[in-house]
Amino acid sequence: MVGEEGAFVLGWEEVLTDEELSVTLKVLCMSQEEFQEYKEQDGWEDDTDEEENSLLSNEALSRLKSPCKKLLCDSVLLTLESYSSDLKADQDLLNNKEAFERLSRREQQALHVRYGQKRILHRLLELIQ
Repeated sequence: MVGEEGAFVLGWEEVLTDEELSVTLKVLCMSQEEFQEYKEQDGWEDDTDEEENSLLSNEALSRLKSPCKKLLCDSVLLTLESYSSDLKADQDLLNNKEAFERLSRREQQALHVRYGQKRILHRLLELIQ
């Protein structure tokens, strides 16, 4: 369900791996009986429900059912905990010209990427809480 990378790709406006995330959330929030039915039907290939086929835009994420929101929220919090610094620390480093310039070019680029990732994750938390 998650694909080869084992991760979901989030953008500022929507989930870029929306189908994978949608199916994963649904399967993980199913009861045992619902999952058994899902397996027997080989998924939702014949499902025509608009919600199932819609992109997971920021607006759609905010309308997820509570169990899906909780699962997604817990996942985002675990991901944020895996970073060695928090969003504010990265922002402070970016704003401190002297400290930023002491970093190697590679460290500066990594800081920009890490800061962007954290901003997206924090935005996702705002949408689902």
